[in-house]
Amino acid sequence: MADKKAFLIIDMLNDFVKEGAPLEVPAARGIVPNIAKRMKDARNSNTSVIYLCDSHGKDDPEFKAWPRHAVKGTAGSRVIDELKPEQGDIIIPKTSYSGFYNTDLNEKLKSLDVDELIITGCVTNICVLYTSVDALMRGYYVKVPEDCVAALERDDHLFALKQINKVLRPRTQKQR
Repeated sequence: MADKKAFLIIDMLNDFVKEGAPLEVPAARGIVPNIAKRMKDARNSNTSVIYLCDSHGKDDPEFKAWPRHAVKGTAGSRVIDELKPEQGDIIIPKTSYSGFYNTDLNEKLKSLDVDELIITGCVTNICVLYTSVDALMRGYYVKVPEDCVAALERDDHLFALKQINKVLRPRTQKQR
């Protein structure tokens, strides 16, 4: 593989981050500056920046488990202004927890010769974890900076980080 990275930003959308949002993750507001700094560093090093964004239909089955959120075409489905995409960034809509499920993420990564993913965003124990697992199953190396992910509950956040750092560890660190 090519030893090339991509910087992923998961669900840093108005409906997750803004105060009073339908699926508000209060801790997500605290990680915005960290993601912004790493995103700037990624762009400066010509690392691809990829947004994975919930994009649900009006009657998405997920709304049986979660409040209506990130409905396609609404203000709530847009990336927050502080992290808004720039020209050349890749935006991939998703309808499930994993950014790989029923999307063209894997094809995009292969076309860019990427073999390592830096995964940021929310929710740590849901979309971040499932995207990380899917990435590892596909042979990518994964890094999840702890100061760039957030969950609804601290215990869930810590559980997911433990899974990523302990259980998935063989594919989170390159052997150099």
